[in-house]
Amino acid sequence: MRNQLATAALILAATLGAQAQQKPAIVQPQDKTKTTPRLSAVQERAKRLSDQMARDLRLNGYQSTRLRAINEDKVAKMAAIEQKNAGNPRLIDEQCGLVCRERDQELRGVLSNSQYSAYYDSREDFYKYDKDYAKQTNAVFVKSVQNPLPASSRGATIGPARTSGAETGR
Repeated sequence: MRNQLATAALILAATLGAQAQQKPAIVQPQDKTKTTPRLSAVQERAKRLSDQMARDLRLNGYQSTRLRAINEDKVAKMAAIEQKNAGNPRLIDEQCGLVCRERDQELRGVLSNSQYSAYYDSREDFYKYDKDYAKQTNAVFVKSVQNPLPASSRGATIGPARTSGAETGR
């Protein structure tokens, strides 16, 4: 009995000694000088559409993840079509319609029957939601290129210096 007690005490002491010798984990401070990764315009557009669809269709985590991947692919294709055919809205609608049909087929394997029915009934609304967002962000970009804001927030513009009457008399 004493041998067992002594052996147990030795094992306990060895275990505690080994734990005491281990170095504590050092917590690295977060480097706040690094920039956070930003989403591209296409990724932001896909995320916005996916968030709306996940909310409206009440998707679970798996479905949301798959939907995001599908939408990122399809939105990238639609953005390329919109950029390539910028002057022809009929062609854009026609080709984007084909991409949307691809999305329909892929979503059929992800959504339940009731969710797919709800999606199918609302897909024109989702398409309009995405298209309106794309127009809005594109319009802001075009406006900023055509009419850039002044360098100063006070409305100052770059140009010849103005001189007052007192300064011209020198």
